[in-house]
Amino acid sequence: RGGPVPALEPGELAARVAGEYAAARGTEALPRLTSLLAYGSADPADPLCAAHLHCPPLAVAVAADLAVSALNPSQDSWDQAPAATTLETLLLAELAELVGYGEEAAGVLTSGGTESNLMGLMLARDRVLGRASGRQVELEGVPRTGPRPRVFTSAAAHFSVQRAAALLGLGEDAVVPVGVDHAQRMDPGALAGALRRCADAGELPVAVVATAGTTDTGTVDPLPECARLAAEYGAWFHVDAAYGGGALLSDRLAPLLDGVELADSVSLDWHKLGWQPVAAGVFLVRRAETYASLARRAVYLNPRDDEEAGYPSLLGLSLRTTRRADGFSIAVTLRTLGREGLGRLVDACHDLALAGAAAVRAHPRLELHADPVLTAFLFRYLPRGQSDPERTDRINAALRRRLLREGRAVVGRTELPGGGPGRVRLKLTLLNPHATPADVERLLRAVAEAGLAEERAEADLAEGRAGEGTGERAGERAGSRAEEEPL
Repeated sequence: RGGPVPALEPGELAARVAGEYAAARGTEALPRLTSLLAYGSADPADPLCAAHLHCPPLAVAVAADLAVSALNPSQDSWDQAPAATTLETLLLAELAELVGYGEEAAGVLTSGGTESNLMGLMLARDRVLGRASGRQVELEGVPRTGPRPRVFTSAAAHFSVQRAAALLGLGEDAVVPVGVDHAQRMDPGALAGALRRCADAGELPVAVVATAGTTDTGTVDPLPECARLAAEYGAWFHVDAAYGGGALLSDRLAPLLDGVELADSVSLDWHKLGWQPVAAGVFLVRRAETYASLARRAVYLNPRDDEEAGYPSLLGLSLRTTRRADGFSIAVTLRTLGREGLGRLVDACHDLALAGAAAVRAHPRLELHADPVLTAFLFRYLPRGQSDPERTDRINAALRRRLLREGRAVVGRTELPGGGPGRVRLKLTLLNPHATPADVERLLRAVAEAGLAEERAEADLAEGRAGEGTGERAGERAGSRAEEEPL
């Protein structure tokens, strides 16, 4: 294909997919639609595919995942997954030890950070709100009277915190966004002030959610300070380490997560810095007894006498019933590479991010937002001459779409917290341990070329030289000239 994505407009690709889907019949369907999927997929193994927390899975993990698909164990009862039930239990004990938890920990495989964060806030609601109200919340529901429950998380936290609050009946407005610094790291002073105002208003701090690896910058919140403040106000402490949990594999980066062992619950995602096929989320709690409100018994799946006879069930640990043995590929990968081998992959991606940030600093048309903490960083293209913030935002947004349209690169786009123009940033999330600094420099050159092409297209339109009332031809001409012009 010659690039990380197909060189088509979304509508063109949709028409092609629809045509192939309609034409695929009988024994042709598998090869034809597989070829279509391959052609129309974003390729995370391409060094110029670096927008999201979307990793190229390891071959050994893909092979293990294929075995799971063929054997099709379901983790909701022992008699559907005899070996996989024990393997998941052993794997979770190993991951709990990696986090710093003791033998009293418990957990489950999830679909990812969104499900894990929902579980953490659900347990927080049931225990903290239940204790304050004297009600069994999971049975009787959220009290309609009494202090208003509140959840505290940084302004840069994942949107799934608000979604979880909505699903749990707390309401999105129950989530209090806490101020962050330039690197999008939660400010402990702002958290202390928010908790104090909550208590003074007679409200109930239910949970403090810290982020270990924000989606945009990979920043890690100050975990020990967050844990201390949560304990001071009797709140559950949950750490969303869906991205940053991979740092625990690296001797170099693991100290960034000092304090994660103080969390009541933790989210990890091995389909990010773990190189697993989706989905490979993990949810852990420090003390197994805090899981009590999730326990369920279905007589056709986990009857009490079966468990008493030694047939264990994982049903009461998950929000789902039917559930793939997604932990199998993680277990195979850990046994194959070990923490040391996986740690080398983490370090390789961190080195790529450092090299990429240095290349941005050295480029006259690119501006770095902040040094990388993990494997991601934000930057932007600076148009020539004087440029107002709105124009800079517009060109950065457009250049990203140009790269997608041409099939050249997949670059992320986000906005800094706050208001007004000038907040749009481009993002590289480097999760390919086989990419090189030269690949990252090539990607940055493509960004600069696309930015210059957008400037020229804008100038052509302004001067009435777009050609027959359209800007697309002007953009194409600008792109060809931009590639010839030194940057």
